[in-house]
Formats: sequence, C-alpha cells, structure tokens
Amino acid sequence: MSNNQSNQSLAFCFSGSSPISNKAVNHTVASAYFSAVFSALGLSSNLFALVVLVKAFHQTKSRSRSSFLLFLCGLVVTDFMGLLVTGTIVVSFHVTHFDWMLLDPNCHFCNFMGMSMVFYGLCPLLLGATMAVERFVGINWPFARSANISKSRACYMVFGVWVSAGFISLLPLLGLGSYHIQVPGSWCFLNISHMPLDMAFCLIFSLVGLLSLAVSFVLNTVSVVTLLRVCCGQDSSRRRRDYELEMMVQLILIMVIASICWCPLLVFIAQTVFSEGKLNVPRLLLGIRFATWNQILDPWVYILFRRSVLKRVYPRMDWSRGSIASLYPSFRKLTRSSLGGTSRLGETKLDGQISQETKQEDEDPFPEQNAPAHS
Repeated sequence: MSNNQSNQSLAFCFSGSSPISNKAVNHTVASAYFSAVFSALGLSSNLFALVVLVKAFHQTKSRSRSSFLLFLCGLVVTDFMGLLVTGTIVVSFHVTHFDWMLLDPNCHFCNFMGMSMVFYGLCPLLLGATMAVERFVGINWPFARSANISKSRACYMVFGVWVSAGFISLLPLLGLGSYHIQVPGSWCFLNISHMPLDMAFCLIFSLVGLLSLAVSFVLNTVSVVTLLRVCCGQDSSRRRRDYELEMMVQLILIMVIASICWCPLLVFIAQTVFSEGKLNVPRLLLGIRFATWNQILDPWVYILFRRSVLKRVYPRMDWSRGSIASLYPSFRKLTRSSLGGTSRLGETKLDGQISQETKQEDEDPFPEQNAPAHS
C-alpha cells in the first residue's frame, strides 16, 4: 500500500522528466561556481539598488516620483527574493547533489520551487506593465492622476500584483497544470506537455507574460511620444527637463531588458504546447538562463541611469529639476479648447498644482559632489 502511494506521489512531479543520472550531475558540477557567482552578483546588485531607491524616496517631495519609486522598490524586492529563493535551491543541488526522490517523495519541495519560478517570473512583467500604466496616466492626465494616486494606493497596487502572480502560481495545486522536476535535476518548473490541463496552465503563464510586455510597449511608446511633443514643441525653450525624463528612460530600459530576457522563453512555451514535437530541453534551459538575467540587469538600470550619473555622462544637457506640470502651457490651451466649459475654479486649482509642483525640488540621493572621482 505504501509503495503504491509512493509511486502515485512520485508520478505527478517526476513522471514528465527523465531520471537524473550521476553522469548528468557530474556534467553540471561546474555549474555550482557559475550559479553561486550568478546569484551573488544579482543579490548584491539588487541590494545596492534598493539602497539607492530608499534614499531617493525619503528625499523626494514629488508625489509622482514617490509613487514611481515605490513601484521600483517593489520590483527590486521581488527580484532580490526571487534570486535568493531559487538561487539557494540550485546552488544547494550543485553542491550536495541531493536526490529529489529521496528528499522530496511527496513533491512538496518541487511544488514550492515551481511556484517560486512562476511567481518571481511573472511579478517583474506585471510590475513593468503596472508602471507603464502609471506613467501613461501620469504623463497624459497628470492632474487627474495627482488627485487619485497616492503612496498608499501605489503600495496596494504592488501588493495586488503580488497577489495576482501568487494566484497564478497556485493554479497547479488547485488542479490546473503541474510542476515537474527539470533536467539536469536542479530545478522544478511547470510541466510543458500536451496534456489539456498542463497545456492550459502553460498558455496562461505564457500569454500573461506576453500580454504584460505588449501593454508595456504600447503605453510606453505613447508616453514617450507625448513627452517628445511637449519637450520639442513651440514652448520648448521655456520648458524645464525634469525627472519625468529620468523615469521614462528607466522604464523604457526595464521594458527592453524584460522583452529580451523573457520573450524567448514565453514564445518557446507557447510554441511547444501547440506543436506535436517533444520538449526541446536545450532551448528550455537557454530560455530560463535568458530570463534569469532579467533579475540581474534590472537593478543596474536604477544604479546607472540616475540624474547624477546622466549629468556626468551628458553634462551639456539641461537637467534642471521641476515637474512635468511646468511643461504644460500648450496642454492647458488644448484642454481649454477641447473642454470649453472648464470652470475658473478648475483652472485656479490647476495653476496651483503647477506652481506647487514646480517649486518642489528633488534632492538626488547621491549628488555629484559626493560621488567619488574615480567612479
């Protein structure tokens, strides 16, 4: 009776994988150093980026920038925890060569890692789409946004992304799909097969990720076009470049990195479940390695593409501070002509918001004079 139960418990997380031989383990022993260095680099980068963001958050007075920094902090924390959880398991396997079937006969540990892979994989993509929406609203309807988006609401939105990704990662435990151990035996991931339930879960994971990237691309493109129109319009000589440009540069780079790192894996999963061929293990491993680079490259966007760094790289550019509200004389004319019936009270409130935002100066957490000369 116990043997039957053991076979049944092993079936759902080991049946889709070929047995992990000692030869495979020995072949990947060199990966212990690579995985350890890879994880250490990612963890230290995210930790340093978190320090940068926390200092910037405490010193900023702009409401729009505070909300954006909260989203970035959520992304950094997610990347850090993802590397910590998955990296610890992978490095432990390469160092100890533990037997999954003996260590985890009921597949609880495998399910945990599979859930972690899905959760920490979807969170950056969903957060990138959420930040794209936030910037789109902030640039195209800044005054409506300033009345509706607060720091607490930004925190709720980050928490909502975590809950959504967590719910998707729990679907295999609810009967939709399953998590299986993957070659070379150091990790668990969703079972990419042609079984209806596994196929449905694979498509959910792939399509949610691709849809997030598509939303980010469309909204960021519109936001960039809007900023270019404002900065290069008739009143461009009187307008001030500010942290809105900094935030858009960071967000565009986050989107580009996520697209390059995740599209190969997401497209590969969708193609595999729709085709009748066998799983291409080398392509799966290559896609996973590409996706993991996202967690390492993301923090360097916040570290390198700050105003203090950009001012040193491009000293001729005008990096004066201010709010995007100061860029809006033509937008206000357009608003008056399109809405016509705008009340004087509304215009007074609008001008008050403009002057208040323009007067607020954001102090960079790492000013130029404090930067080391050799950096």
